[in-house]
Amino acid sequence: MNHVLAAVDLSGISDAVIREAEFFAQALSARLTLLHVAAPNPEDFVGYEAGPQAVRDSRAHKLRQEHANLQSRAADISTRGLDTSALLVEGPTVETILKQADRFDSKLIVIGSHGHGMLYHALVGSTSAGVVKESHRPILIVPDSRLARRR
Repeated sequence: MNHVLAAVDLSGISDAVIREAEFFAQALSARLTLLHVAAPNPEDFVGYEAGPQAVRDSRAHKLRQEHANLQSRAADISTRGLDTSALLVEGPTVETILKQADRFDSKLIVIGSHGHGMLYHALVGSTSAGVVKESHRPILIVPDSRLARRR
């Protein structure tokens, strides 16, 4: 079965990414998965001790909220007749997106670009650039239209 993977960070650009992913999933008669990659749990790192219970509870609450947000968006798309699911996975972002694309044998990965400058990319990197560099699958990069309005 055809599959489209929409990688969303739940920022302002996510709505545009989801719209494009839904369009292509409909056009391809494909199943759609909305994927949000949460940062890895710091407790998983060697030498990092668990923080206070309040910190762990806060992280768990945030992850539940993000997953509920994703599930709500998937349910909304499903009402329009498209087989859609929501998936929240912890891990390194680029590697996790590529792993999930392989898992589903995705025909297309849809991802947003925040349009940060060269200095940002040199210091921090770019998820969309990392996915493009490492993937063997077609990728649709959705630009942040809010940037064009600011310029």
